[in-house]
Amino acid sequence: MSRTRLRTLSVIIAITLFIGCAILIIQMIRLTKTAQKQFGLSPISLFQLATDGEAMVKSNNGRVNILLLGVGGGTHEGPDLTDTIIILSFHLTKKTLSLISIPRDIWSDSLKDRINSAYHYGEVKKKDGGLTLSSIIIEDIVGIPIHYAMVIDFSQFETLIDYIGGIDVVIPTAFTDTEYPIAGKENDECGGDLTYACRYQTLVFEKGLQHMDGKRALMYVRSRHAEGGDGNDFARGRRQQDVIVAVKTKILLLEPWYHPDMSLHLFVAFDKATKTDLTVGQLLALIKLGTGVKPEDIQKISIEPYLEVAPVDKYERYALDPKESFEEIRTFITTALEK
Repeated sequence: MSRTRLRTLSVIIAITLFIGCAILIIQMIRLTKTAQKQFGLSPISLFQLATDGEAMVKSNNGRVNILLLGVGGGTHEGPDLTDTIIILSFHLTKKTLSLISIPRDIWSDSLKDRINSAYHYGEVKKKDGGLTLSSIIIEDIVGIPIHYAMVIDFSQFETLIDYIGGIDVVIPTAFTDTEYPIAGKENDECGGDLTYACRYQTLVFEKGLQHMDGKRALMYVRSRHAEGGDGNDFARGRRQQDVIVAVKTKILLLEPWYHPDMSLHLFVAFDKATKTDLTVGQLLALIKLGTGVKPEDIQKISIEPYLEVAPVDKYERYALDPKESFEEIRTFITTALEK
């Protein structure tokens, strides 16, 4: 090949590379502007998300703690009372996740009520104040910092589970709940029936692996009147932990990051079902971190052994108190997280 032709070819290759780089830079600028406009992600945030998501979230001693609340929403009785209270504690370097279930009926001297009312009182006092007050109350009980909080509307969460095709949950023991409330019949007079039987339906869950759609999964985590130990808040806390893990597992199996349409639908469904003080960038960073947690690195923590039912005349309602002290509960949680 002559020198002239070689030079011409080199010039063509150089021009092609220049144009390709220019197009890539333009696309990156467009992507950055779109991310900043729609999601509040700055160029620095995008870089952190792509390289080191940990830099985007607050943490203490390598842990970031998120308070997860679940409310009935919709027309459910007590729509802003929290049926679910769980702390998700990520260890950023060990890539582990701890789920700490907090029974909703623990009494709070600060609130002069049970802790499941904190979100309600916070919302009444100030718009979007429910997450703040709940974080303060729960932080006082568990003794670890709450960095972020999120509330899930169960009436919308059902749709999210249906979108991913349901979840698979292993039920440890069979149970029957004969008093599961039927939505919309909370005030039905039942034709004068003083037992108000028409307000309820019977749920039966068999032992073993069960595939659940959104409606069934919601029943599983909210059931409260099963006989024996499966009818208390501690059992509900365990079931809620199992469903959270099942949702995470199913989403990872679907690999939505390879399917843009699926990712968008999941984001929209999640956005409708939740309210949080996390920014989109922080949420995406935590999702990125969560995908790196293996099933065997998920720890489930229950404070059941450290609680007891308070005498009825003490608070004039059903409530839970520490057997010894809240300090004992805080020490147990801190020790469990160090394992």
